[in-house]
Formats: sequence, C-alpha cells, structure tokens
Amino acid sequence: MRLRTQIFIALCSVIMFSCKATKTVATGEANYNLSSRQLIKENTKQSPSFKTLKSTLKIAYTSEGKSQTHSVSFRAKKDEVVWISAAFSIVKAMITPEKVSFYNKLDKTYFEGDYAYLSNLLGTELDFEKVQNLLIGDAIFNLKDEAYKVSVEDKVYILQPKKQRDLFDIFFLLDPSLFKVKSQQISQIKEFRHLQIDYESHQKVDEQILPEKVKVIAVEKNKELIIGLEFKNMSLNEELRFPFKIPSGYKEIKL
Repeated sequence: MRLRTQIFIALCSVIMFSCKATKTVATGEANYNLSSRQLIKENTKQSPSFKTLKSTLKIAYTSEGKSQTHSVSFRAKKDEVVWISAAFSIVKAMITPEKVSFYNKLDKTYFEGDYAYLSNLLGTELDFEKVQNLLIGDAIFNLKDEAYKVSVEDKVYILQPKKQRDLFDIFFLLDPSLFKVKSQQISQIKEFRHLQIDYESHQKVDEQILPEKVKVIAVEKNKELIIGLEFKNMSLNEELRFPFKIPSGYKEIKL
C-alpha cells in the first residue's frame, strides 16, 4: 500500500512559545480481536475534544532534492478556523469552512479562494472538515459513512471499504492499542497519484490524544514531495485570537 499527498503551505522563520507540557503517548496492550464496527467505535471515542488549540509547528519540506525547515505559530478553533503565521507575520494563512486565504509579505502576493486549490494540491476532494481531521489525527473520511472490512497486518489493523470507490482506493491503518489512525492512504492509479499521511507519534495534552509527528508523502508520476510536521508545546482551550487581514496593494495569485 502506498500513498500520495501535497500539503498546502511552506512558511518561514522561527517562533517559540511557552505552553503546557505534553508527553509522547506510549503504546499499551494491543487488541487484535475487534470487528470493523467495534474498531470504528473505539476510534471514534479517541477523537480529540477541544475548543481551541495552540502549538509551535515545525515544518520540514523535501522536494526534487531540495529541503527546507521552518517553525511557525499554529492555532485552531475546532470546526471554525485553522491559522498559521510565520515570524513577524511574513507569511500568514487562514482556513475556514468557507474559504482558503494566505498572503506573503516578501513578494506582496495573496490568495483567497475555495477548496479547489487545496483539493488540487492534495489530489483528493477536500473541505474544511477533511483538512482539520488530517491535522488533528482523525480519518479524512467519516468511517461511519460506509461499510468496511478489517484485517491485521504487521501488528496494525487495516480498514478498507468493502467496495472501493471508482476514482480512488483508500486504506486506514489503526493502532491496535490506542485505536488512533497510524496512516491513511489514498491511491489514484489511473492518474499515478498516491497520498500517504503517517502519524509517527502521538502526545497526550489535557487527556486528549493528538498528533506529535506527522509525515506526509505525495507522489505524482515521477515526482515526490515529503513534508514532516512536528507539533511542539501544544496547549488546549486558551483564549486565542486569529488576526488576519490581507494588506492593501498586494497582487492576487490566480490558481
């Protein structure tokens, strides 16, 4: 099983925050005897519940032999907004259920549009809920929406639809002790596209289990993009602001 993805932003510079301590979640006793319905039920129980989230987000980006690493400020208000800002607000991005927006002070450009932009980047139809789920470690597609079959391979559960979709195949790999998503993979064979989102470790914050390290691999024909995300100094349910205003005189990017 493989996978393909592109994530939407490469940002710059360094921001540090003093937030509540978190710890990496250790794997406990594995349970390999669940049906698909029981597994989905246990996974649903582990979906994080919070009002707001704040973190320093380290982004490592590798494409065509070139690598970059940046740290940015990451904030989210559950079901309402995802906000990212580089140091000195050089680059800012804001995602809401209605639109995707970002601007770059270095070249004085901005983008404001619908989810077609992110959908094209990631190679699958996206909306706010799917983007949010990707970032907080939930399945991109609601596992309750269709029937799944389950198997165990290499000590993880593998969930796949009993009837795969016409345009792409999808697989979810679940941890047998945490019941969190370890990997979600989408293959578009005809387009030679593969998207993979691997959750390499989790952390417990205020009794909620959230991603700590995430690896995104996007493959399209002979091109590969790898993005590593590391959430540091994460805290929940603080009063947060999400300032965002596109400066006047900036040139709109048409995508």
